[in-house]
Order: sequence, then structure tokens, then C-alpha cells
Amino acid sequence: MLGRPLARRGRPGLVGVAARAAVAAGTASAVSGRVARHQAERAAVQQAAPGAGAAAQEPSGPPPSSGLTDEEISNLERLGALHERGVLSDEEFAVQKDRILRG
Repeated sequence: MLGRPLARRGRPGLVGVAARAAVAAGTASAVSGRVARHQAERAAVQQAAPGAGAAAQEPSGPPPSSGLTDEEISNLERLGALHERGVLSDEEFAVQKDRILRG
């Protein structure tokens, strides 16, 4: 044991790989749980007010012109979807939205 180095160099060993896999699995599980809770809360709100959700999603005519390009609108929609799923925090969402709107 005197000749063995204390720290392993190069690739991680079996324990290191298992630890990384456990961290990744735990993170995925936590994100999945948060998304499921968020969706359940949203479903509960929509069930509490059944008429409000349908009326809000139905467009009443052509969207107002906002001066944004189709690409900017698409980026904002994707950003909003990521925020709703819990992938982006409120702060990250605000920063990215400002970046898109300022061009």
C-alpha cells in the first residue's frame, strides 16, 4: 500500500461513475417531480374555473402587430414554454426575454 497513489488520475473509477449517474438520476427525478406538480396545479386551477381557460385560449381575431419578427415571436414562445415547465427560473426568463426584445 505504500507504493499506491492516494488519488486516481485520468478516468474516474467505478465509484466516480456511479456517483455521477446517481446525481444525474436525482436531478432528473427532481425536475420531473417539479414539472408534474406544476402541471397538476395548472390542471386544478383550470378545473376550478372551467370557462376561463377556454375563453383565454380562443383568439378573437388577428393578433395585434407588435413590431416583432416571426423569429423573435417564436423564440419568445419557446422561452415561455421552458419557463412554464420549470426549466428556467423567473430571473433567467426575464433576462432572456429582455435579450430577445432588445434585439
